Amino acid sequence: MSVVKINALEIPPQAGDEIVKRFTARMTSLADVAGFEGFELLRPTGETETRWFVYTRWSDQASYEAWRDGDGARASHAQSSTEQGDEDGPAESPRKPVSMGATLLEFEVEVSAAASGI
Repeated sequence: MSVVKINALEIPPQAGDEIVKRFTARMTSLADVAGFEGFELLRPTGETETRWFVYTRWSDQASYEAWRDGDGARASHAQSSTEQGDEDGPAESPRKPVSMGATLLEFEVEVSAAASGI
């Protein structure tokens, strides 16, 4: 069965738009990774929860580890801290991390259901 990795990020309230911008910019980098099944960035809505959750689903642990230990993860995380340069000019200076801390939660999917037609 699939495995799920949830990165719980401590994001200051004023940095929400920036974290969305950064993840949106790099979402396509996962689309063609072997074993990758899905991604969601979850914004907290309750008054007591301040963490954002980065949810990824993988076909198996080996696929996740291959991505994590390969060039894909390094490139993805480098892009979040530095904008890529292009024909219009060089890359921006490295940006400060938005997150004040992170915890990786790891799960194996035991039971799963989807809505009809998905």
